[in-house]
Amino acid sequence: MAMMRLRREDPRVVGTFRLHRRLGAGGMGVVYLGSDKRGQRVALKVIRPDLAEDQEFRSRFAREVSAARRIRGGCTARLVAADLDADRPWFATQYVPGPSLHDKVNEAGPLSPAQVASIGAALSEGLLAVHDAGVVHRDLKPSNILLSPKGPRIIDFGIAWATGASTLTHVGTAVGSPGFLAPEQVRGAAVTPATDIFALGATLAYACTADSPFGQGSSEVMLYRVVHEEAQLAGVPDALAPLLASCLAKDPADRPSTLSLSLRLKEIAAREAHGPSGGPLENGSGAGAGWERAERRPSDRPTGQRAEEYARQRTERGAAGTSSPRPHPSRPPAPRDAASRPAGPASAARKNPRKTGGHTGRRAPASRPTGRNGSRTPVRTTSGGRRPGPDRRLLRQRVIVFVVVTLLVALGIAAAQGCQGPARGLGVERPVPVAPPSGGVDGPYGAGEQNP
Repeated sequence: MAMMRLRREDPRVVGTFRLHRRLGAGGMGVVYLGSDKRGQRVALKVIRPDLAEDQEFRSRFAREVSAARRIRGGCTARLVAADLDADRPWFATQYVPGPSLHDKVNEAGPLSPAQVASIGAALSEGLLAVHDAGVVHRDLKPSNILLSPKGPRIIDFGIAWATGASTLTHVGTAVGSPGFLAPEQVRGAAVTPATDIFALGATLAYACTADSPFGQGSSEVMLYRVVHEEAQLAGVPDALAPLLASCLAKDPADRPSTLSLSLRLKEIAAREAHGPSGGPLENGSGAGAGWERAERRPSDRPTGQRAEEYARQRTERGAAGTSSPRPHPSRPPAPRDAASRPAGPASAARKNPRKTGGHTGRRAPASRPTGRNGSRTPVRTTSGGRRPGPDRRLLRQRVIVFVVVTLLVALGIAAAQGCQGPARGLGVERPVPVAPPSGGVDGPYGAGEQNP
């Protein structure tokens, strides 16, 4: 969803929410991106000043907010807070990240049948929760559907109304968007769940063709076509055309129910997802979770010279990542049949792995040439340089360990010799033993002394 900077006239704080960006503006007011004190992001809509002065609008708006509080479902934006007595009433819903269906189709073009059916199944489930709460959305259109990573979400219940209510705010004025309104809305009749079914059919037709089923033109022209002309479904895929045509029936009684529509769209989504034009859906953990599908078409594959260049590049990339040499183009490929394989130890190991000890369930490491000292030779890279292999680094580590151990042993021997006593050659005199005072023997050194 596109965001814009706040303008000078825009408020900065509404209720307990701080406003950060503009998300858009509509017939009822301006939608802002806000956050509360806990950092939870919300989409906050502030009602226009002229509508805020209309007491009839305030009372209707209060009933709509009360009805929106009863809606429970994963395919709708949950109502967080609202203030109906403020100078400019406002309400805040859960912020849904992701582009709208209108922006998605406008940028990427029409969606595939599998994507449209998956989105429609999720939206039908969302409408089922809305209708169970006794509410009719009344303004379902591509810009009110957000494609979040978890699936499509229905937003903007600003003009939602209880079942059976009229669609006229004033005499002759219909509420909603031309091209996606049901005929009963244009006539001013009571709205029912079938009113949203008509809008959903027009929305899914837009997703298939990137255009409204009633074309383009002024509001008066579009409303006339909705009431008196049939929908144009020429560009809708055959898998969806009959179902969408029933949704766009003029008589509400001829349209399918919300539950029936959801079941039929799920069947179409499952069939188209595995068909030739669909392919498997991503995030297939629920209806609508696979709207982001990676399409692979046969026309996208390279042919002719592009195919040969692509194959050559793949061969070169594969050869660069392996140590085995690439066969020369002029050499014929080696035979792969069993009769042409030479009989030897390798083949014997494959036949009887227990005797030869060949096959043990693990792949043997690739042999590499070694040098004189048992170290492996440096590996030559694809760029022509040389880098040391892992054995050369291991050899350096062993040499360092050997030198350190040798030094430690030498120091230990020297310390052990020094602890045995002073040596003569170190200049330390040995003590001379002294004879006892009596019974001594006269020697050349004097009486009572012994010859050392």
